[in-house]
Amino acid sequence: MIIKKNMHWKQVLVLFVLGFMNCSLLAGTKIAILAFELKDMTLAPRIPAEIKRTASIKPLLEAELGKAGYTIIDIDIESQKYADAGVGYLFDHDDVAANLARQFGADYVLVGRLHKPSFLFSYLMGHLIRVSDAKLIGNYVSEAKGPNIKLTIKTVESLTVKIDKTLDNRYSPPPASKKRAR
Repeated sequence: MIIKKNMHWKQVLVLFVLGFMNCSLLAGTKIAILAFELKDMTLAPRIPAEIKRTASIKPLLEAELGKAGYTIIDIDIESQKYADAGVGYLFDHDDVAANLARQFGADYVLVGRLHKPSFLFSYLMGHLIRVSDAKLIGNYVSEAKGPNIKLTIKTVESLTVKIDKTLDNRYSPPPASKKRAR
């Protein structure tokens, strides 16, 4: 009788452990996206429209990666500022960005920049860092021609495709909108 009770508890324990492992696998890849910084090299740098556009990139990217099933890890702006030693510091120091993301339980962290060398175009740049070993596993650049929100959204979608290709390859960008016939 005692042997049967012990066997029963062992089976329950095995099922519990297997269920827990399965739930961990379903949690998905956890990625933190830091607030993008603006590197504006034009003759009229940091105009309000560019600051607003730069601020819109993180939530747009989080939404796109979320649609693909990634778990988005939020790192508050105060923690990011505390880890940042100046403009471009986190972008250039993978180890510091990884240490920050590790504190929040992320598997990966994306450090981004909107690089604007001209009024005509800009580049959405991103460094994807694996938190476990602080290794840069993706260095992405997507070009945006013009400042309007529709182009920014398309550039974020392009960046999402690149990130997803490095990670789990499950993102399907929205279809291109069809032009109206006149």
